[in-house]
Amino acid sequence: VQIVVSGGDLVQPGGSLSLSCAASGISFSIYAISWYRQAPEKQRELVGRIGRDGSANYEDIAKGRFTMSIDGDAGTSYLQLTGLRREDTASYTCNVEFEIVPGLRSAYWGPGTQVTVSS
Repeated sequence: VQIVVSGGDLVQPGGSLSLSCAASGISFSIYAISWYRQAPEKQRELVGRIGRDGSANYEDIAKGRFTMSIDGDAGTSYLQLTGLRREDTASYTCNVEFEIVPGLRSAYWGPGTQVTVSS
């Protein structure tokens, strides 16, 4: 399985970025993709999770500012970040869940992409 996470960059406060998480190399269908972030010296925290059908749940840190989307056939999820704040500075990554058989899933982590919010 290959998971590529990209789109991180240096952005000014109030700016926007679009991150992507692309999975390949496995024949099973994507069940859901979760986005996480980890700031220096802090624990990793969940940003949100989106199902193959597009149903999404967001943590409070993301509500109203971040938007997830998914293309299950392409094995890709996008995380649109808007209204970025300095406290959003972190390494962002994704966790991809594949459905092996109904009720059995296998999950894989992608690498991080750095988002730095600074003027």
